[in-house]
Amino acid sequence: MDEAEEREQTQQRAEHGPLAGFTVGVTAARRADELGALLERRGATVLHAPALRIVPLADDGELLAATKEIIDQAPDVVVATTAIGFRGWVEAAEGWGLGEGLLARLHQVELLARGPKVKGAIRAAGLSEEWSPSSESMAEVLDRLLEQGVDGRRVAVQLHGEPLPGFVEALRAGGAQVVPVPVYRWLPPEDPGPLDRLLDAVVSGGIDALTFTSAPAAASLLSRAQERGLLAELLAAFAHDVLPACVGPVTAVALQAHGVDTVQPERFRLGPLVQLLCRELPGRARALPVAGHRVEIRGHAVLVDGELKPVPPAGMALLRALARRPGWVVARAELLRTLPGAGRDEHAVETAMARLRTALGTPKLIQTVVKRGYRLALDPAADAKYADG
Repeated sequence: MDEAEEREQTQQRAEHGPLAGFTVGVTAARRADELGALLERRGATVLHAPALRIVPLADDGELLAATKEIIDQAPDVVVATTAIGFRGWVEAAEGWGLGEGLLARLHQVELLARGPKVKGAIRAAGLSEEWSPSSESMAEVLDRLLEQGVDGRRVAVQLHGEPLPGFVEALRAGGAQVVPVPVYRWLPPEDPGPLDRLLDAVVSGGIDALTFTSAPAAASLLSRAQERGLLAELLAAFAHDVLPACVGPVTAVALQAHGVDTVQPERFRLGPLVQLLCRELPGRARALPVAGHRVEIRGHAVLVDGELKPVPPAGMALLRALARRPGWVVARAELLRTLPGAGRDEHAVETAMARLRTALGTPKLIQTVVKRGYRLALDPAADAKYADG
């Protein structure tokens, strides 16, 4: 390939986006539209199914009880962990007629903010933080508290719907009296239908990556899979075909407890999560030199010399079967077994193959070997390489 052809292919890839041809599942309940839009702008097909729902703050009796406790008996330290949670706490307190009392009490305590967004929420409420870690890490917050000593001190911790592994336990082990402040609560979705459809897509190979932005979402998905008897299939999909992408290490805990290897960005934000997928998914795609063309096999589409070719599911099943042994003849009977719901009629292979060739727009990519089956027309140099390997 000369430089002009390479530039043309690069331009084509830029036009259709780095995630074109891939399907990405979104399990988020909050900011799902934002994440979905970021993925779609980069070419992905998005399948959204919230794995949980959020109980409104004003309806949460535990938050009301914690707020009254803090107003009645001032803690020594309050740890604010999320901006949306802190703002919601103040708004809920105002709705209960406790807003002035809560803000007055927070003016009197040592207020720690996990990161810059939380600092902004604190200052918007007319308060000021005592300290905030540069790393946005709860581990650094914990280190500071333990270094200062927490024995005999009351520490209120704003939880944010997901576990803080070891954080509360370490404070209590250090002698602190911990007051949990549950600013919102996760529950399973009222309608499990969309989540079930997402699970079915994952275990059937219809998803290339699944995103998680909270630990409860991952735990909820695993729990639903277990209820339906699909947990083993789900874990197998994560091990072989589906990339589990988490916004950060806390979110990944539930998956890792089941032996699932996850990926997460260095910065725990939606933008870096999408950028990570833009690197990881194309890097996992199979690229082959076939009949003088560069063929890259993605989730539900194929790039032929950088041009995106959508392919129906049956065609993708055939193409993947051929690509497992590039250049080798694959018998019709074997190809038939890869077709979903095809039965025993080998004519179904011929029909799906004709549609595949039409979708690719380059019929010579796949050769018919009379009375034997089909093969990818691997370039001669590549043919030798695969034969030697």
